[in-house]
Amino acid sequence: MTQASDGGLGSARAVYPGTFDPFTPGHFDLVDRSRRMFEHVTVLVAVNDGKRPSQTTAARATEIQRLLPAEWENVSVAAWHGLTVDYCRHHGFGVIVRGVRNSTDCHREFELAAMNEALGVTTLFLPTRPELAAMSSTAVRALRL
Repeated sequence: MTQASDGGLGSARAVYPGTFDPFTPGHFDLVDRSRRMFEHVTVLVAVNDGKRPSQTTAARATEIQRLLPAEWENVSVAAWHGLTVDYCRHHGFGVIVRGVRNSTDCHREFELAAMNEALGVTTLFLPTRPELAAMSSTAVRALRL
């Protein structure tokens, strides 16, 4: 592994995928923590056939880009229609970053991580900060209604 320029962990490039409907303070925190570990992080706004987002993938990507501080120069946002591991392979990303709030998240994410690892992409799990763990996109959407 290479060392990231700011002393963080290192495969130089990581992707943080999700539907981000909406982009919550927990998501923001994970991007912030990830950008300190890697030379570059792409927030990958993805399609999940099991979900019905309130906005298009492109609209969510635009909104996230607007929310990120301009000084986070090592963070980009992209929209993607396909498997995250395919994005990683096509764009040279060696690590997928995933946040886990609880044991249910961990179990589901571990199954995906094993599949991605078999395809050559490692998953790094970051535990959600306790003060943000109760906040999910589903809960935020419910509060908006």
